Amino acid sequence: MQSYEERLTAPRSWWLVAVLVGVACALMLLPVGTLPMLGGLIGGCALSAVVVSAYGSARIRVVGDALIAGDAKIPVAALGDAQVLDAEETVAWRTYKADARAFMMLRSYIRTAVRVEIVDPSDPTPYAYLSTRDPERLVAALAAARA
Repeated sequence: MQSYEERLTAPRSWWLVAVLVGVACALMLLPVGTLPMLGGLIGGCALSAVVVSAYGSARIRVVGDALIAGDAKIPVAALGDAQVLDAEETVAWRTYKADARAFMMLRSYIRTAVRVEIVDPSDPTPYAYLSTRDPERLVAALAAARA
């Protein structure tokens, strides 16, 4: 059985923004003194780094007979067809084609995604939208888990 695991890490530019937030905090505290300025730099960098790290820690996995996306665990038996979305379709399915009932693990900095139908009649969720950097491999892993 083919397994799949991906961490949706934040882009490097977001880490630069985290450092710039620390610099901004330091500049705000500069009139108060040197020690508060250093505290603002360290605290601002640390806090913004925690936020970037937490947002980029989301994982998508196909383990055994389940698709695990973030906190959601969906049995493969409840999944229907999986569709690879290119960059244009990715934008369409997260904007004007989106259904408010859908499960969406969306990261705007990832340009491709997979749309997986949910066929469980007791579940009102019509599909799962999963941002992924390797959509073909995810679809193949889901197909292998179904077999």
